Amino acid sequence: MKFKKPGQSGNGGLFEVNMTPLIDVSLVLVVMLLLTTPLALESSIMVRKSEQTAAKAEKTNDDDRIELRVMSAEAVRVNRTVVARDDLVDALRPLVSADSNPIVVIGCEDGVSHGAFVDVLDRAKLAGASEIAVTGK
Repeated sequence: MKFKKPGQSGNGGLFEVNMTPLIDVSLVLVVMLLLTTPLALESSIMVRKSEQTAAKAEKTNDDDRIELRVMSAEAVRVNRTVVARDDLVDALRPLVSADSNPIVVIGCEDGVSHGAFVDVLDRAKLAGASEIAVTGK
């Protein structure tokens, strides 16, 4: 069987491979991969629903609780003491080590950037906090 070039007249058909469906499917797969990759690489922040933890929660003593409040991008209130965000690890480490299983509760004022809040979360982990709760108040 002899193939003819496009534009040649003759009785034979045009025999070319249509690459459009293959390219379309490949592009869809690339887009799906780009969208799902960040979900696979999320940080290891465990989130539990409040209904589940409330059912299992015991009466806790407020002395076992360390409260952090992000006041601004530079200042954090640890219980009732305001410290600079850069000094948070040094201020929090003795409180965390003094208790056997402390619960660190972190809240945030309006207008504080997301980056500052996440930085406080990271610094609390660096100080040794194993259980961290986020409050909306």
